[in-house]
Amino acid sequence: MEFVHLHVHSEYSLLDAMCRISELVEEASRHSMRALALTDHGVLSGAIKFYQACQEADLKPILGAELYIAQGSRFTHDPVADRSPYHLVVLAQDEEGWRNLLILVNRAHTEGFYYKPRVDLDLLATHNAGLIALSACESGEIQRLLLQDQVREAKEVAGKLAEIFAGRFYIELQDHGLERNTELIRKQVALARKLGLPVVATAD
Repeated sequence: MEFVHLHVHSEYSLLDAMCRISELVEEASRHSMRALALTDHGVLSGAIKFYQACQEADLKPILGAELYIAQGSRFTHDPVADRSPYHLVVLAQDEEGWRNLLILVNRAHTEGFYYKPRVDLDLLATHNAGLIALSACESGEIQRLLLQDQVREAKEVAGKLAEIFAGRFYIELQDHGLERNTELIRKQVALARKLGLPVVATAD
């Protein structure tokens, strides 16, 4: 069965990953993968280097980012709530998506920076065309709510994101061998079935 990594961090995810882009591409090629994504935290710093390395290795490059989503507005600076933004993975599916991704990351730094570069739902609603969204890791809002057994609230958030990314929003499942992963995946799959949303398996 073919597998493509859609949630990948490189050395440009500061204090979070050590993978070198050249080594990521080399490893994907070694496993005969046909494509590979790059989704660094809040930045696109490695995008050109990644794109060129994939082209040379005859791999399809998927450009993306793991965005930080403000709990409210990107303009607020609450020392408690705004220190812990949610995560959301976005992948460009075409040139329009790439341009919107550039806008989102730029605005995150110039308008939403507070501890981390943040966007908000208003910005996503305006600049989502050409982008596919994944619900991210355990720091995604849906996952945080499910881990706290707030199923109704998680359903509301998933509904909002599915509305913004109409036909382009996936519930992201991750199993890293931790006990809590199994229960979280069960809740995620149940939520996806209720809302008719597709699921995708990734490795953080």
